[in-house]
Amino acid sequence: MSIIFHCEHCGKKIEAQDSAGGQWRKCPSCQNKIYVPRIVHDEIPLAPIDETEDEKQKRLMAETYKLTQSILQERETPNFDLVTITPAPLSNEELTKTVITYLRQMADGSLDQAQKTAEIIIPFGRRALEALDKVGVSDIPEPELADIPQRVLAGLIRTLRTRIG
Repeated sequence: MSIIFHCEHCGKKIEAQDSAGGQWRKCPSCQNKIYVPRIVHDEIPLAPIDETEDEKQKRLMAETYKLTQSILQERETPNFDLVTITPAPLSNEELTKTVITYLRQMADGSLDQAQKTAEIIIPFGRRALEALDKVGVSDIPEPELADIPQRVLAGLIRTLRTRIG
């Protein structure tokens, strides 16, 4: 059996005997010194393919797909009528308390509750901004917010003002 390779200098196809593998020789075409690669005849033992493992994998993937499709089909799209939802009337005092509750929830990291509270506040628009300004400009902080650092509180107020618009 012979070794077939290309000269790295001129690119010419070279055929050498097996015994030349791993040695330096001259290229018959360009006469440059080239290395004749060694051919390794060792076979790499491969583990036999376990068809049952392959079949198990395919079955599990099919089950996963079916479950995913089932879950996606279970979800129902809420049927909302296109009716403008008007917020429940809140007095200025109640709105201010709701704003304070939102700020406390944000400071405590109760983000889901704060989101729900914000959804109550946002529809009030201008009135909500006035209540927020009342809390933010007050020289004496509300007792519920007294332990929140001033910069953090100012950031929370700015965030809510941005959300209100």
